[in-house]
Amino acid sequence: MTIYEKKKLERDMFRKIRDAIPHFQRENVEKNVKIYVDSFLKEHKNIGYIAIYWPLKNEVDIRSLKEKIPLALPRCKDKKELLFYPWDENPLTKDSEGILSPNNSFSLTHKEISMILVPCLSVDKNLMRLGYGGGYFDKLRSDKNWRDIPCIGVLTSNCLSTNPLTRAEWDVPLSGFITEKEIFV
Repeated sequence: MTIYEKKKLERDMFRKIRDAIPHFQRENVEKNVKIYVDSFLKEHKNIGYIAIYWPLKNEVDIRSLKEKIPLALPRCKDKKELLFYPWDENPLTKDSEGILSPNNSFSLTHKEISMILVPCLSVDKNLMRLGYGGGYFDKLRSDKNWRDIPCIGVLTSNCLSTNPLTRAEWDVPLSGFITEKEIFV
């Protein structure tokens, strides 16, 4: 079985688990994300943007962070390029993957992003992330400048993998993860 086939099986399994999770459990993850972000803000004085994601079906919704701090949202471009843009009051448009995102004239650099919060279908004990298979985050984080920015997975504890996830050569481990039960950063 190829890496792609193994990852597809893992995605199917964890998507089913995630889709069965009650709404209140995702809300509790959001609470822990807010606790972590608050502690991060207290620790670091010159905070730039915190990059989040536009939630897809049954992902943890952390958009309420916008009430506290400047946020950036990703925009998928052709050739698997992921750029972050300030989330301002301008209307969002769909990117190349059909996800709502800013369409500003300038993207942010790694120097302007203080943390990336990324959705996960699963994470294992080696901090390997299972996403949707687009490779956007791994390609972005293959650049050392972006890899040095803390990248924290957001998911429910049901989706933590007790077994190592299938890893491809381009997969880049996360800096940590946040669930409703723990903040592992």
